[in-house]
Amino acid sequence: MFGCEWIVEAHGCDAASLSDSETVRVLFARLVEEMDLHPVGEARWHQFPGGGITGLALLQESHIACHTFPEYRSLCLNVFCCRRRADWDFEAYLRREFAAVSVEVRRLERPYQK
Repeated sequence: MFGCEWIVEAHGCDAASLSDSETVRVLFARLVEEMDLHPVGEARWHQFPGGGITGLALLQESHIACHTFPEYRSLCLNVFCCRRRADWDFEAYLRREFAAVSVEVRRLERPYQK
């Protein structure tokens, strides 16, 4: 059995989009739909006084977590699935929706053995 984990960092983003809870929620919705993920309950959200947002969605497959830092114009995203998935175009989406100047995507395969 293999799990896949994507660790994504976006920098130089539009600060207003990083503070917009609807924009971040849509990111989760797109990931769930386009990666064929299955949430367990509703995602949890917290918006900090400075505008940053933290979101967490538990999935049958594992989880999605996101942290935005408008003061640093940065977004950190983690998607973990307990089985292999095709790559999603994180870079194109974050450049388009968050105006990211740079996006780094690291994909880890996590093998499980008995």
